[in-house]
Amino acid sequence: MKRTIAVLLSVCALVTAAYFTASKWAIHHKTLTFSDPLRSDRPVSVDIAVRYDRELEAMADVIELPVAILSHGNTVKFTEYSFLANVFAARGYMVVSIQHDLETDEPMVTKVDEEYVGRRSQYNRGIANIKFAVDELKRLQPNSDYNHLTMVGHSNGGDISMYFAKRYPDMIKKVVTLDNLRVPFMTDGKFKILSFRSQDPVFKADPGVVPDDEACAKAGITVVKTGYQHTDMSDRGPDEVKSKISSILDKFLEDDTPPNPGATNQPKVTVPNELALSAAAVKN
Repeated sequence: MKRTIAVLLSVCALVTAAYFTASKWAIHHKTLTFSDPLRSDRPVSVDIAVRYDRELEAMADVIELPVAILSHGNTVKFTEYSFLANVFAARGYMVVSIQHDLETDEPMVTKVDEEYVGRRSQYNRGIANIKFAVDELKRLQPNSDYNHLTMVGHSNGGDISMYFAKRYPDMIKKVVTLDNLRVPFMTDGKFKILSFRSQDPVFKADPGVVPDDEACAKAGITVVKTGYQHTDMSDRGPDEVKSKISSILDKFLEDDTPPNPGATNQPKVTVPNELALSAAAVKN
């Protein structure tokens, strides 16, 4: 009898744990493709990640979903950042990952001595994709906060995110970049910025992109200097890299207080010991 009761209690505990785990982590992804009539019916594909419970609450007009816009790096697909999307979705965001590049687009090239090495056209195309996708999603999921976006991006996608924030600062809640190399950070302290930086011999930020420590402290910018390679910062990277980035990102999202520029008594530039290792060591 006692054994039976113990088994039942164990089963109940497991069911209870599974319920709470599911309620927090039941994230689903769906891919949609829209056609932009103003750009010759250009297809704009998006991957949407959201928690089931939060989506149902939004559909019932109980809550308004915060929105994160995720932009991919050059040659990486919009579906290859699920480790980032899931962190935001677990926090209750609706995450919209956008495919910016098409096979029919001209290849991205570097033009030395030109502003943003000649990539303004790619950034403007990214902005057009974001604005079009947001307009389409307003019809499908109207109970989301499209006026206070969190911009997220890796490499060229990080530059698109920062460029969008420069153009539309009043629409921005936070910015998260993973090794953007071309577009300088905003330093006016209007919104919080978190940036993960690689230690890569090939991919290096242009001068003036990442502010110095004093400017970061005054503007409320958190820079995480890692030992990772530039190309590790997507789903293609090692699990340990993705896990540590996810952990720091989750803590950043937990703090929802407004930015406090000039509060230099709190460190804004961090070099965590657990991140100060080589990418080769992580892979091994």
